[in-house]
Formats: sequence, structure tokens, C-alpha cells
Amino acid sequence: MRRKLAAGNWKMNGTSATLTELQALARSYPAATVDVLICPPATLLHRAADAVKGTEITVGGQNCHAAESGAHTGDISAEMLVDAGASSVILGHSERREDHGEQNEDVRAKARTAMDAGLKTIICVGESLEQREAANTLDIIGGQMSGSIPDQSTGENLIVAYEPIWAIGTGKVPTLNEIGEVHDFIRARLERRFGEGVGRSVRLLYGGSVKPSNAADIFAVSNVDGALVGGASLKAQDFSGIIDALQKA
Repeated sequence: MRRKLAAGNWKMNGTSATLTELQALARSYPAATVDVLICPPATLLHRAADAVKGTEITVGGQNCHAAESGAHTGDISAEMLVDAGASSVILGHSERREDHGEQNEDVRAKARTAMDAGLKTIICVGESLEQREAANTLDIIGGQMSGSIPDQSTGENLIVAYEPIWAIGTGKVPTLNEIGEVHDFIRARLERRFGEGVGRSVRLLYGGSVKPSNAADIFAVSNVDGALVGGASLKAQDFSGIIDALQKA
């Protein structure tokens, strides 16, 4: 059975003082029945890992370079993330695709390197509002999956997060039927490509304006195994409401 996952993406937020939120979260879940992951900015990663050492909380990175090492000023390798205490990494987030021009092949190359380093990779897919309104959502998602997910993927090293771009940080949320349609499509595509065993073992997360008030409804949708949460993961109290809903799902 797939173990549910609540993942928090702090994005470009957080300083040393913010680690108290992480410590509060760890105290609240001494024996969580779901996996809880926080992906802080790189400047906090090592200290965050130390802060949750011996607890149920794990930490991850928000990006990595496709190369193992080299002359890439300002970038971080997958091995560096592991060395800092990361167990996972988010790749292909729409903000990386839009702000930094990352293409599917870039995400795929990063994912291969991350998997080789032993990191669980959360690969993000999602459509824009224009693509949704043009009824192109499933074509877009299918193309992103084919281009971004490496052949070496398994249920152990791959997590797919569906994040409709138009719902990220906007307060807008797709209908439950729309979320279910995409998650069922992703599951079917994974099973077709990797076989039923691997396809059914990969966890699928929903992301985009997830809050304590709507989490329970979202987690009741077919093939939703958890959430990739942005702003609501910055405060332990807010994120706890989402974790609680997931534990009850």
C-alpha cells in the first residue's frame, strides 16, 4: 500500500528563526501515520536536518543540478543535498519551468542524477489556465510526464505532483472531479509505461492552494496520496491541519 505523504515547499522563504516552526511540527507528530517532508531553502537545509534528526520529519531540497559536480557557480548538486541531510528533492516545479526556462529534458536529466544519488524525486507537472481553458490539460500532462520522468523510475524513487499552475498561490482550486481526472490519468500513464506494479506504487500528490479547510475533500479524491503544499507549510499550525486531514483520509 502506498504510504501517504504531506510535503511542504517553503520556496524562497525562511531564515534561522523559521526553524522553530519545524521543531514545533516535529513535536506535534512523534508518531505520524503518514510521511511528512519539509523542503526549506538551501541555506537552511543542513540546520533543518539537524533540527529534525531522530524525529518523524524528513527534509528535502527544492532543486538540483543535472551534473554531479563542476563549474556551475551558484548551483547545488544532488550529492550536496544528500550530504546536507536531504532525503528528497522537488524537480520541475512550475516556478522553475517558468522563471528559469527549464524544459522537460532538463527536469529528466536532473531526476536521473538525483535518483542515482539516492534521492526521492518529486517531479511536478501542471497546466496553465490557458491550456486548461483550451481543454489541453491531459495532453500537456502527458507530454510533461513522458519528457520529465526517467526510465529508471520506481515506486521508491519517484513521486509525481500535479500542480495546476493557475491554482498555485491564487486561492483557486480545481473541482474535485478535475483533480480526480488528472490523477487517474497520471496513474494510468505510469502503469502503461512502467507496468502495473511500479505504476501503482508511485505516490501522486496534489498541489495548489491546499489548506486545512479543503484538504479533507481533496484527499478523498481517487489516486490522491497526499499534497505538495506551499504557503500553508510555513507555519506549523497551518500545516498540521493538512497533516491531520491526511492521517484521517
